[in-house]
Amino acid sequence: MKTGFRQSMAWLHGWAGLVLGWLLFAMVLTGTATVFRSEIGDWMRPEVTAAPDQVKATAAAIRYLEKAAPNAPAWYLTAPDDRQSTIEASYADGDDYRFAALDPNSGRPDGIRETLGGEFFYRFHFELQLPYPWGRILASAAGMLMLVALISGIITHRRIFADFFTLRTGKGKRSWLDAHNVLGVLAMPFHLMITFTGVLTLVTLTMPWGLVANYGKDTTTMFAEVAPGYFERERSGHPAPLGDVEAILADARRRFDGGRIGNVAVENPGDAAAVIQVLRDDADQLGYSAGKLAYDGVTGRLLAAYAEDRPAKKTFDVLYGLHMGRFAPWVSRWLYFLCGLALSATIASGLVLWTVSRPEGRGFGHHLVARLTVGTVAGLPIAMAAFFWANRLAPVGLADRPGIEVRAFFLCWAAAMLFALARAPRRGWAELTAMMGLGWLLLPLVSALTTARGLPASLIHGDWLFAGFDLVALAIGCGALMTALHLHRRQPAAPRRRRPALA
Repeated sequence: MKTGFRQSMAWLHGWAGLVLGWLLFAMVLTGTATVFRSEIGDWMRPEVTAAPDQVKATAAAIRYLEKAAPNAPAWYLTAPDDRQSTIEASYADGDDYRFAALDPNSGRPDGIRETLGGEFFYRFHFELQLPYPWGRILASAAGMLMLVALISGIITHRRIFADFFTLRTGKGKRSWLDAHNVLGVLAMPFHLMITFTGVLTLVTLTMPWGLVANYGKDTTTMFAEVAPGYFERERSGHPAPLGDVEAILADARRRFDGGRIGNVAVENPGDAAAVIQVLRDDADQLGYSAGKLAYDGVTGRLLAAYAEDRPAKKTFDVLYGLHMGRFAPWVSRWLYFLCGLALSATIASGLVLWTVSRPEGRGFGHHLVARLTVGTVAGLPIAMAAFFWANRLAPVGLADRPGIEVRAFFLCWAAAMLFALARAPRRGWAELTAMMGLGWLLLPLVSALTTARGLPASLIHGDWLFAGFDLVALAIGCGALMTALHLHRRQPAAPRRRRPALA
């Protein structure tokens, strides 16, 4: 480590960004996709059209569950809204837990393909496809390193704002440094906010001592005090059908002062002690704390109402809401998306800068870092495209469709990583970027050939969700192919063999 505070921060910035840089890139890019989690879910279920009415659609789904799962202790539903057409339902079935996507027009799952949709990217973003709690702990550690890298980077760059207006192309290491600086400064407040709030969402796993000191092993009391407002009562043992569910949901909407229904829980269904709990949509406000209403499931009488008013909890909910971005209107969501791409590019350019700043002759470690960077930065977008391809190509009625989509994602990423490890970095960049471009460019064509909601039909009928997804895929594909062409042209020419001189 070099002497001097600024030099020490530069050393810390470089190594903090490298140690988990590849993991951070994957977390940030999938988190960026999560901004449109609901829209991705709708695109991956092209059979579902928009809900005619939130109350009617949710009531129809509850009526379906009365017949499909009459013995379940509770049903949990996510109501459709202007961003998500599908009703998501779940319930316990013996030792298993069932999930179902229900059509908002019929309340039934008929003809809807099974898929994880945008939920896969959301979960991978902070669970990394690892068992609980190890994925979350690793993601939290990566977030802390990201925060260290951001703060040390700010300290290191004395002319940070002047560097924002400096971008020199074709200068090798200098160009990568300029790109890294511009991308970092461009949305620095967002980078700091999203990293800090991300670490905060998992803080009870990495810093649980306050909860342990106050509650010990009494998790029941802890959850009751952290998230109060849930009305509980025991089953009576006397069977009774649910009352007018539609009237209950309509009353809840009125009490939410024009707000939307978010989640609905029906507890003790089929019993005289049935309770219907209605939570306000968390996208109705910045804070991620929804108002709760509890109704008697048989009579429809309001049993309890709760609204969060504790200052500390409301502060946490606002910070959590800032990270999730659910409150954001469409313009703000696109800003979240673009800033997330800028953060992804900042990490990617930092990884590349680490390798170009060091001579090629540094041995195995240098070569491994360079190839891992290629396999991660170029390979992950290929895997994401493969996830969408699997959704369109796998038959609708195929068993374990969600598992097939996930396996397609990881198999393609693993193949891209192996390809990158086997190729020289310069060639790997050009070839994998070309593959990425083809994967994304052809995705709208595959969608048009396998569904009735391809790009031409979407544009004609004003189906802007599907048209927007396909146009973004085309933009990614074209951008990647142009980059691949540029990289190919910059490949060093192979040295010519000299012919032996004639005697």
